Amino acid sequence: MAEFVVKIADERGNVQQHVEQGYSEAEVRDRFSAQGYHVYWVKSQGVMTGGLRRRRKLKQTTFLVYNQQFLTLIRAGMPILQALELLIKRQKDKQLRQILENVRDRVKGGEFLSDAFAAQGIIAKIYTTTLMAGEKSGNMDEVLTRYINFQRMALSFRKKLFVSLIYPTLLVSVVMVMVTFLFTYVVPKFADLFNSLDAKLPAITVFMLAVGQNSQKYAPFVLVGLVVLGFAAWRWKDTERGADRIDRAILSLPLLGEIRLKHQVASFSRMLATLLQGGLPLVPALETAGSSMSSRRILKGVMRAGIRVREGQGLAGSLEEQEVFPELAVEMIEVGESTGKLAEMLNSVAEFYEEDVQTALGAAMALIEPMILIIMAIFVGGVLISLYLPIFTLGVH
Repeated sequence: MAEFVVKIADERGNVQQHVEQGYSEAEVRDRFSAQGYHVYWVKSQGVMTGGLRRRRKLKQTTFLVYNQQFLTLIRAGMPILQALELLIKRQKDKQLRQILENVRDRVKGGEFLSDAFAAQGIIAKIYTTTLMAGEKSGNMDEVLTRYINFQRMALSFRKKLFVSLIYPTLLVSVVMVMVTFLFTYVVPKFADLFNSLDAKLPAITVFMLAVGQNSQKYAPFVLVGLVVLGFAAWRWKDTERGADRIDRAILSLPLLGEIRLKHQVASFSRMLATLLQGGLPLVPALETAGSSMSSRRILKGVMRAGIRVREGQGLAGSLEEQEVFPELAVEMIEVGESTGKLAEMLNSVAEFYEEDVQTALGAAMALIEPMILIIMAIFVGGVLISLYLPIFTLGVH
């Protein structure tokens, strides 16, 4: 049983919003419509297990291993229910085991496998759409194979990006710790020393001591303020306006914005190609791939392009109108459409931009890392010089 947030209005126009339990969004919507309510929307909140709502995201590597095992059993001719029973017994991940148990119960009740997974609330739409395409075409093993290959490539790409970002992240963290230590501990110690000497200090030293003493005095308040600000920003990013502003700011960055755009284009192209090769029609595949994008600009552009495609316009022309995708990607998609090999060309687009992102990210890291070191050296050196300058002056006298 899953939980859904329902927004409805009665005959008098009184709007209500509350949580209801049901088997699917369609089932909950039909239930309230039959009672005479106007249903604005129904949104899934996830599966209820033992009265606790599951909010934690499913581990992608664990889910990938499950699908590999499930595919092997299906290819061996084992029925879906029997395969689920076997995998539930062998599943060590508690969260995934609970999901599979719920899916098994739903399939026993007559639901399609794709609908059973969709009702869980935390399964990616591309997976449930892939299952639906396999159920309709009767070729489940082939569509699952494509999905697994897609997930392997996506995970491999993310790992490469993660590895590329480890060193600069550690570097920035070390700089922040060093700066905090200097201003909250070292500088106040020098202030005590200079006060005991009662010597005339250079202006730069006076300024640095004032900064250090204020840092030590107000550090707890600054820390609390940063935590509150971070929490407010985290909540704001989940709003429509906040997500748009943050996405626009990231994409406007000189180098990193271009890298993010190319990464999103590569992910979208790979996802759309996987869905099309699984037998899904273009418009539903476009909507599913677009809804999985983390960039609001890409998401809205793809959704608007989907409307144009539904009206009969070509995919390349529809994407070009949105002024979101790079020209090269649009041209390659246009060639794929004209030759009848759209899925193959989308895979080529994904491969091209994945390689381009890795190259650009490597160049960016090669530029950013020495810049961080230089800024750190100048900053720390300036602080130390301002602190030791009076000692050198006293030594001369």
